[in-house]
Amino acid sequence: MSVTRRAAVLGSPIAHSLSPVLHRAAYAELGLADWEYDRFEVDEAALPGFLGKLGPEWAGLSLTMPLKRAVIPLLDEISDTAQSVEAVNTVVCTPDGRCRGDNTDIPGMVAALRERGVRQVERASVLGAGATASSALAALSRICTGEVTAYVRSEARADEMRGWGERLGVPVRTAAWADAAAAFEAPLTIATTPAGTTDALAAAVPDRPGTLFDVLYEPWPTALATAWADQGGAVVGGLDLLVHQAVLQVEQMTGRSPGPLAAMRRAGEAALAAR
Repeated sequence: MSVTRRAAVLGSPIAHSLSPVLHRAAYAELGLADWEYDRFEVDEAALPGFLGKLGPEWAGLSLTMPLKRAVIPLLDEISDTAQSVEAVNTVVCTPDGRCRGDNTDIPGMVAALRERGVRQVERASVLGAGATASSALAALSRICTGEVTAYVRSEARADEMRGWGERLGVPVRTAAWADAAAAFEAPLTIATTPAGTTDALAAAVPDRPGTLFDVLYEPWPTALATAWADQGGAVVGGLDLLVHQAVLQVEQMTGRSPGPLAAMRRAGEAALAAR
């Protein structure tokens, strides 16, 4: 009798996570009937205890906030990609109990853009300066040949983004959030801010915009994404990112490649439509 293989997403809060929907759809498509994927409410204080109880049936974990940095000292090793932004969203476990951390958000961003035909840009803009913004800079280090302008709300955030730029090898210029409409002059704009933050910028979308990557997936579409599409611009959304990074997680945890992108996207779209 085969042993059930297990994986799960951890975080706090976690009830909203689409990861179970995406991973279970992948297992169904790949014929992995003996695989299970769950979600667990786990905060930073509970994380060491959870990891300590993982048995040999565990293949891996997906991590969301606030665990992406807290997990690092608890792992046996982490990838260069995860180290570059000090954030782990993927843990792959081996039968001998070793756990390796990786970050699939960064290659997931690159893959989502590539799917829409964006393989290289000469400059880009980033709206926001949080954890997702540092991942955006890491992704841009792979596809942007010139300067990235980050639009931020404080000098402290500006310092952070310039620091990430230096660390990642990306030339970063910072500008005030009051001037954020100027971001749309770049061929690629990545919006990394919370829901509602960019709504006021929707009226500033130019007549012939480039590509917008808005990392939100709920609510969707955002006011900015709607205005962008209305002007004929290409839009990459948060579900695109979520699916692409999850495909990479499935590949790492199951050892099966390529992951079933289309089936996972259909499942994600259906789940969002039902909410």
